[in-house]
Amino acid sequence: MRRADRLPVVLIALTLLLGSCAPQSPSSDEKKPTTAATVAGWDQSRLDAAFALARKYGSGTLIVMTNGETVRTMGDLRTPHRVHSVRKALLSALVGQHAGIGPGNIDLDATLADLGIDDRPDPLTPLQKQATVRHLIKSVSGINHPAAAETPGMTAGRKRRLGDTPHIPGTIWAYNNWDYNALTTIFEKTTGLSVAEAFSQGIAQPLGMQDFKPDAVFYSRKASLSMHAKAGFWMSSRDLAKFGQLYLSKGLWKGRQIVPKEWVERITTDFTPTGRKGLDSGHGYLWWVPCDPESRTAGIPRGTFIASGFGGQRIVVIPAWQTVVVHTVFTDDYFGFCADWARSRGLDLDQAATYSRTACRMPEHATEPFCRRCRYYSGGDFYDLLKKIIAARTDR
Repeated sequence: MRRADRLPVVLIALTLLLGSCAPQSPSSDEKKPTTAATVAGWDQSRLDAAFALARKYGSGTLIVMTNGETVRTMGDLRTPHRVHSVRKALLSALVGQHAGIGPGNIDLDATLADLGIDDRPDPLTPLQKQATVRHLIKSVSGINHPAAAETPGMTAGRKRRLGDTPHIPGTIWAYNNWDYNALTTIFEKTTGLSVAEAFSQGIAQPLGMQDFKPDAVFYSRKASLSMHAKAGFWMSSRDLAKFGQLYLSKGLWKGRQIVPKEWVERITTDFTPTGRKGLDSGHGYLWWVPCDPESRTAGIPRGTFIASGFGGQRIVVIPAWQTVVVHTVFTDDYFGFCADWARSRGLDLDQAATYSRTACRMPEHATEPFCRRCRYYSGGDFYDLLKKIIAARTDR
């Protein structure tokens, strides 16, 4: 039986296995606006519909802010959770703070050869060593090399884009964890700061982040693939909202330029079309830039940019509306408890994710342990939610 044919049978069997549970009650943490300032530009009944969809889909938290004012929130905004690839936008901010020429600064046009960057067990080729820091942060290095913390889907996507043919750096875009992990190595080697130190001193403290601690940064390594490690983050939603607000204000925070204005502006002026559709149609300086006709049809204003992480983690910055949207899904257990649960039932993580997005959205299963701990958003799910939020704007 083909996998596509097996999946409905798998879902039925798992539904019987889990049995019936009490419906999950709506979040008691939802906060609605209380002043005229916070509701300007928003149709509250349509915003109700967006938040109802978020609860149905199993969102962990959702924040909508306009002009620095909270429009509405839901969920526990204080507890840090894994934000997965949102880390790349956080890393980009650190590189932007330290970009420049001279000791302790990161020269964007320095090549990997200049910086003494290689890899093991498989070394880089002379052509690959001609990639620059700028190529890495724009995801156009063309380096097809195994990387730590790469999901099977990411590996397959990298191989589809890059194949086995050597590429001249700067000629082809590919979402590639090797670029971002090597960028982490370059950052720490050049500045003499760990990612945790740099983020704490350069971002968290100036912004007054309430929940970030240096031990919220962790490293994932896989020496059999690469010497370069992933630096991951645990962040609370309210701290992510401050980060989004920093970028909305072009790096300015309470009169102090935290991230260079021109660095933020590069996201939407120096991005690369990806060949994808919708929210992922452009990519610049480790942020996604919706730039294709589908994005315009969906009502996403020009100039919008998005930090995106596995399973539904998002920071959406919409300068045209002076708005920041933060969305999280609690995926802390996804590669532990959830993977073990799936393996014990003869499923892979893709099938478990499908179950999460189908049966777990039925009230009778919403409080079952798997459904509470293993919620999953696809890119299409978040697109649906964002379109609901966009529909609530009165000036779109």
